[in-house]
Amino acid sequence: MDTVVLKFGGSSLADNEKLHIVADKIINFKKQGKNVVTILSAQGKTTDNLIREAKELDLNPNKRELDMLMATGEQMSVAKLAILLNKLGFSAISLNAWQAKIYTNDIYGDSKIEKIDTKRILDELSEGKIVLITGFQGITKNNDIATLGRGGSDTSALAIASALDVNYCYIFSDVDGVYTADPKIIKNAKKLEQVSYEEMQEIADEGAKVLHNKCIKIAQKDNVQIEAASTFKENKGTIINDEKSLNIKSIVFNKECNKVSIIGNAINENEKIIDLIMDIIAKFELNIINIEISKNKICIRFKDQFNLVFMESLHNKLFNIY
Repeated sequence: MDTVVLKFGGSSLADNEKLHIVADKIINFKKQGKNVVTILSAQGKTTDNLIREAKELDLNPNKRELDMLMATGEQMSVAKLAILLNKLGFSAISLNAWQAKIYTNDIYGDSKIEKIDTKRILDELSEGKIVLITGFQGITKNNDIATLGRGGSDTSALAIASALDVNYCYIFSDVDGVYTADPKIIKNAKKLEQVSYEEMQEIADEGAKVLHNKCIKIAQKDNVQIEAASTFKENKGTIINDEKSLNIKSIVFNKECNKVSIIGNAINENEKIIDLIMDIIAKFELNIINIEISKNKICIRFKDQFNLVFMESLHNKLFNIY
């Protein structure tokens, strides 16, 4: 029986109504005759609230104890969803990092998964159960909880998929894929059908909140194809794999540090694109501090903050949107 790995982000789990939507999605995979392993984030703003409460006690809380506290959010998510799935007639079990044997180093707050003993997961799957696992966390050699950094549930999902030798992983969230720019800012941004691992790594490293940057390295290393899709829509998401094409994929605007990053495979060899970018910058009379050009990315840092009109103009010109 094929095994599928799913991951759901916090916004997908924010309340009981959304938990039912997630349960239905999981059940659909189960009805297709698949083994289902699901990794969950904490619900909604739970992690933010836990950090705030800890800092009300100590502005610089002990890192080990903060990880112990933050890890409770994911445990609540898996337990609630297991309760719901069992009520709906589908056998499910929740596992925390210790039970799932997810081992990390001992860097609290930014740990790295070193190995996963899959025996418990496989045993539960062999009994026909849906396995729900806490994301964002693992255990150290001393059996202490260590978290993977914000957004770390994506990394948990890819690490588990790799350990189970599964070559496809769904990352579900409140967005339905990877776009040519942040659709919350650039209203006519277009969803991409496919992005290469290298391009997605650049997009994540530049701060786009689609996938955790650590998870892409795992996916590429073990050739696990990712589909970034919406929990709340049925349409296909964006596929992240090793296929490459010679065109621009996305622009990441970082207004906090006045930086624009244009990402696409072999972009450094495309002189026409570079000239077009420089023409638009000259039109808006923006002062450049520095430009960094690598194989898949052009980063431009400006002296002053750029505005929305420039962002839209650059995006529309590069993607031929009029």
